[in-house]
Amino acid sequence: MTTGRHQGPPPSEHDGQVDGQADQQPDQQPDQQAGEPLPPTYDPFEHFDVAVVEPPEPEVPKHRAPTVAAAYEPPEPTTPVHRAEPLVPPVPDAAPEALVDPTATVERPAIRLPQQPLGPAGDRDGGTTATPVRVAGTHAGPVHAADEVSATGASEVTEPVAATDRKAPAGTDASVLSSSAVMAAGTIVSRLSGYVRGILLAAALGTKLHADIFAIANTIPNMVYILLAGGVFNAVLVPQLVRALKQDPDGGAAYVNRIVTLAALFLGTVTVLLVVAAPWVMSIYLEGRFNEPELAAQRDSAVAFARFCLPQVFFYGMFVLVGQILNSRGRFGPMMWAPIANNVISVIVLVIYLVVFGPVAPDAVNSAFSTNQELVLGIGSTLGIVAQFVILVPYLRSAGVSIRPRFDFIGTGLGHTLKLGAWTIGFVIVNQAAYTVVVRLASGGNAGSDDGTGYFVYSNALLIMMVPHAIVTVSLTTAILPRLSAAAAERDLTGMGATLASTLRTTLAFVVPVAAVVPVVAPDLANLIWGYGAASASYDDFVPSLTLFAPVIVLFTVHYMMLRGFYALEQTRRVFWIQCIIAAVNVTLALLFVSQASAAGTAPALVLAYGGAYLVGASVSYGVLARTLGGLQTRTTALFAVRILLAVLLGAGAAWLTRWALHPLLPDDPHPLAAGLLLAAVGLVHVLVVLAAAWLLRIEEVRSVVATVLRRRRRPATG
Repeated sequence: MTTGRHQGPPPSEHDGQVDGQADQQPDQQPDQQAGEPLPPTYDPFEHFDVAVVEPPEPEVPKHRAPTVAAAYEPPEPTTPVHRAEPLVPPVPDAAPEALVDPTATVERPAIRLPQQPLGPAGDRDGGTTATPVRVAGTHAGPVHAADEVSATGASEVTEPVAATDRKAPAGTDASVLSSSAVMAAGTIVSRLSGYVRGILLAAALGTKLHADIFAIANTIPNMVYILLAGGVFNAVLVPQLVRALKQDPDGGAAYVNRIVTLAALFLGTVTVLLVVAAPWVMSIYLEGRFNEPELAAQRDSAVAFARFCLPQVFFYGMFVLVGQILNSRGRFGPMMWAPIANNVISVIVLVIYLVVFGPVAPDAVNSAFSTNQELVLGIGSTLGIVAQFVILVPYLRSAGVSIRPRFDFIGTGLGHTLKLGAWTIGFVIVNQAAYTVVVRLASGGNAGSDDGTGYFVYSNALLIMMVPHAIVTVSLTTAILPRLSAAAAERDLTGMGATLASTLRTTLAFVVPVAAVVPVVAPDLANLIWGYGAASASYDDFVPSLTLFAPVIVLFTVHYMMLRGFYALEQTRRVFWIQCIIAAVNVTLALLFVSQASAAGTAPALVLAYGGAYLVGASVSYGVLARTLGGLQTRTTALFAVRILLAVLLGAGAAWLTRWALHPLLPDDPHPLAAGLLLAAVGLVHVLVVLAAAWLLRIEEVRSVVATVLRRRRRPATG
């Protein structure tokens, strides 16, 4: 059952999850975006995502930089393009079990400027700017790429990015924060239903092998879709929608009919073959011990779930395609809100499941499912994705689109565009290959063990830890995209570096305090989120993974911000090679750490591997981009880092003392609500101490954030 937003694990990234610009000149190569991790498959719907399209040569004054508008309707005559964000671990409204990678990418509209920027050495990778796609609807797990649904592929619900007004000046930092606050509020609302679904899933299935069987089977459809068609849709089909709309005599009607027909035929054929080959498909993602007789029943359940869930591949693809057609007509709302229907259906199905079957018994947490249980969960999960697609269909007519089958595919130019999208497709393949290894290793954590941790724990921990990324980082980077695009178009590399460095510091002012306090409150956080039903006796399984993911999110944030710079410069080739490094490190460390870990240490070992990959990735991407731009205000950022670390250490110390003093007042096995109250008290002390220390240390980034929040709180009263 997947949610749509949208991961990625790792967190990733599309999770969604906006930065580059699309240029469709034949001699150029496409840009890609990391994703917002599968730390799950969609993600990353945080985290897997979408490609950018170039509008037809609008006249953009070079002395003016576009600014972010409050509304989603794109101003004339600019044409919106859809770009995916990396997961993040997923990232994301995405369903925990479906989380591909918090670096999955989120689909967001972007505005293409006409100029083709060059780096200092004149290197140009750009062409059609395409980014990994985070399919809305599910979180496929951490894709580890920027994970923008890289190896974590988490999918998130697609959210439209605010339109830009090319006539307005770039705006101040305050305007960036204000615009980001609006988008962050929408992200929070859209994710709530996805988190309710995750809580119910843990309450019904627990956290052991029983939960892993369903989580992996329900994650695979999104991973497979992204691997087989996601990159093609972004790099080949989507970039031509706006061009056809503006340049074809029939307004792109014939082109739309062709691609819808071709996509339906391709996806339908692939889906049928996948369902038939479900046992072989599952053998790729399940560890070898599932072939042993003692786990035969669990393997059969996984295959049955795969057969019920793999039809989602068709509906994921059609959802993204129809949503992009609507976006090319300026209709962003339907694709943003449709995934919520998926979450609502998922919640209803899980409630029915709990009423009919009840939570899994403590002695059955490693058992297989009955046939009726497989029917309810499997068909219910797919119905949510079907509804997500069906909801969009009526909006086609209101957008002036009438679909009629056309089979004259020859001579439409798709082959040439496919060649231009090679780097984007390669990016997707690298991310998904790495995440496949992660899922397979995670599947072995609970195989044959009563105290292990596996994919369910890994992907859900990543999903929760991607919340700061999804709410803060994605919103801030989306708000600065117009400024980055304008600076890149004018070859203002110094301006780009200043904007990126300033936004990085502001983002870290949010993320670092969260990362510092999570290890202190991890037991209470796990109890509050998962301490119900079948998971009430094993929610502690999440504590080590949550603790280890906390510092990783800081590294992921740095890497994610650097990718925004590469995308603005349309240097997708560099992004691809950096992602290859991250994937290679992640896979190598995962194989090494898991081989040395106990069953209970499987998920934490995968988190450590994820962290090592992003330590390398953040270092490489920061160093390369700093050289490309001629600097990223490293001295200023280093001084900021020292001061913010001092502030958060004081805050975390005060939080630890508060928890130490209050925890004895709770019973030995506190109710989740009691844990929530303790969490709130400890968190409040942490925030107050960090704010006080930041004020005394004159950390302007924190002061700006506080001023923006207070200003927005006063608006209703004054207006």
